[in-house]
Amino acid sequence: MEANTKRKVLAQAILALETEEDCNLLLEDLCTIKEIEDMAHRFEIAYLLSQGKTFIDVEKLTGASSATISRVNRCLKHGKGYRNIIEKMKKDHTLE
Repeated sequence: MEANTKRKVLAQAILALETEEDCNLLLEDLCTIKEIEDMAHRFEIAYLLSQGKTFIDVEKLTGASSATISRVNRCLKHGKGYRNIIEKMKKDHTLE
């Protein structure tokens, strides 16, 4: 299977998830505990930055390095993934 096809199949598998439990089960099969924790940490950083928190605030609240905060901030500003899902979750009231 080509790389693009593999990513498409993975994206379709994620879209097929119906519950938080389904999502957690898939994440636990696909990723190590450390990888899941790292992704959750980066999402927390993105959320805090999207709320207007400063780098220093985020560093104090999360213990993240300035390099990690900077990378997440770059993705938040120039990418679409974090921003799209944060806005959707706020709209759906799953993120306050």
